[in-house]
Amino acid sequence: MAAMAALQSSMTSLSLSSNSFLGQRLSPITVYPVPVQSTEKPCLITMKLKRWERKECKPNSLPVLHKMHVKVGDTVKVISGHEKGKIGEITKIFKHNSAVIVKELNLKTKHVKSREEGEPGQIIKIEAPIHSSNVMLYSKEQNVASRVGHKILENGKRVRYLIKTGEVIDSEENWKKLKEGNKTTEVAAAS
Repeated sequence: MAAMAALQSSMTSLSLSSNSFLGQRLSPITVYPVPVQSTEKPCLITMKLKRWERKECKPNSLPVLHKMHVKVGDTVKVISGHEKGKIGEITKIFKHNSAVIVKELNLKTKHVKSREEGEPGQIIKIEAPIHSSNVMLYSKEQNVASRVGHKILENGKRVRYLIKTGEVIDSEENWKKLKEGNKTTEVAAAS
């Protein structure tokens, strides 16, 4: 009890003013002007995707999407890597890092833990992405890989075509096949 009374008396003896902290004088806060830099070219911010992976972003934090010469549903030939020479169809594209997933190619082994008690773990094969520069569009009719070109048809529609063969890739039949294929996979997934 005596210690508490001594503490209270020492606290009241301290002079506290608006500029002091427990009896010590504080220096007034000074504000320094911030130099203004002209930003003619906005610098690109790099956003974290995973711990080891970076993704370029615009100043508004949206990812920079790269233009690609391939689309979902295109038949391509792998021209580089351990799958070189193999032919497959593109099932998914990633525009932020210019990668594509080709059906049944570039298979990697993945060990999956069990989700629930009593359920066994699994070792599954998944299709890993391939950089889009390592694939080239392929013509099934003439069995040749070719670079892609763009031209405008008589009706004003801009389409892609194979430079070696002149074959138009973006035809109405191809889009109908692709849309029908997507509908059947959605129905199969729903049931």
